[in-house]
Amino acid sequence: MAFKFLPHTQEEINEMLKVAGLKSLDDLYADVPDSIRFKGDYNIPEAMSELEIRQWFDSLGMQNDQLTCFAGAGSYDHYAPSVIPNIIERSEFLTSYTPYQAEISQGTLHYIFEFQSMMAELTGMDISNASMYDGSTATAEAVMMAFASGKKCTKVLVSETVDPKIRRVVDTYAKFQGIDIVSIKEKNGVTDKADMDAKIAEGGVAGVVVQMPNYYGIVEDFTGFADSIHAAKGQFIINAVAADLAVLKTPKEWGADIAAGDAQSLGLPMAFGGPSVGYLCCTEKLIRKIPGRIVGMTQDSKGQRAFVLTLQAREQHIRRQKATSNICSNQSLMALYVTIYLSLMGKEGVKEAANLSYAGAHYLCDKLVESGKFKQTFNQPFLNEFCVTYEGDIDALQEKCIEFGYLAGIKVNDNTIMFAVTEKRTKEEIDELVEILTEDEQ
Repeated sequence: MAFKFLPHTQEEINEMLKVAGLKSLDDLYADVPDSIRFKGDYNIPEAMSELEIRQWFDSLGMQNDQLTCFAGAGSYDHYAPSVIPNIIERSEFLTSYTPYQAEISQGTLHYIFEFQSMMAELTGMDISNASMYDGSTATAEAVMMAFASGKKCTKVLVSETVDPKIRRVVDTYAKFQGIDIVSIKEKNGVTDKADMDAKIAEGGVAGVVVQMPNYYGIVEDFTGFADSIHAAKGQFIINAVAADLAVLKTPKEWGADIAAGDAQSLGLPMAFGGPSVGYLCCTEKLIRKIPGRIVGMTQDSKGQRAFVLTLQAREQHIRRQKATSNICSNQSLMALYVTIYLSLMGKEGVKEAANLSYAGAHYLCDKLVESGKFKQTFNQPFLNEFCVTYEGDIDALQEKCIEFGYLAGIKVNDNTIMFAVTEKRTKEEIDELVEILTEDEQ
């Protein structure tokens, strides 16, 4: 049958089925088990006016719990200036064409250039691309870069303090590339350098991946890491929360060869987990290994400023079997959002947001520990995210907070809960959350 919501006539559908050698749409889905087919009616309303459909979606959205967020683990509730959506919709950005045709895609090329410049400055690295979907895939691409750079090296070491979500994506990429992912043990919540050195000494290590701040929110000390890794001809990879780089030592200062991570913390809405945008930066010597494309600034025949694709891997488009990566598209809208956010906030604004987040997180941590019902899990430095140990039922505690309108942290294990605080959280909200978390049950 022809569905009224599909833009094909019955004649067009019949022609497509004929080409495919099928008699009906049911034949097209014959391989789908009957047990998993949806047989009910779609809950799609009848046609409405613009006013009615807006009201319908508003009522639908109100069914979601509107919670005050104290959770992080890779997605953070940061403030974003309200003007950003209006700038994004400007015609030079909204209607810009694919960057392969430079003469008609100056808007897209311009903001990709600015995004690259800002991420390079934020990380301290020489080169940045603009083709990463999120922090997890950016880190996986960094692993592939290290693998491609290592001569006959098949192992990449990943610290156990790296976010498990990132690790699972890295494992997936590595499985089909012949890369052996080996874990570096954690000790007191941080990467065990002695274990890393021992595994490097075994040989065959193409690179090492650590995270800053790590999964537990701890700001690790990577002193000596680069020396050990480079002595074995490996690549040092640091995954970092982009916003935190405003106040922490940059990957470049730690001696990293590749910096990768998520830029959601630069104002992007959490939006139920996505979309996000990743970044991938490296030293100049690895420029030929970086996937995606690099935009540069030049002059046209009239001497006017213009933007062009300076470098891209042709193998990604024509000889894909030889490509170091098959990422060919840009997370362009989100990159534009981050670029505008950084332009509006400026260096001091991003630093101020990080400092406010730091102050709020330490205030919350101190209050929880003072209550006697929580204790700090790790005696380690942290920025805006931390773990505390709770001997009670964490699931029940979080459900209780939801009843009062608070999303209270991330459950790490049966006795550990991780809280995150951003500049959006007020002292009144923190105090109320502490009261809910520490009040005695009746």
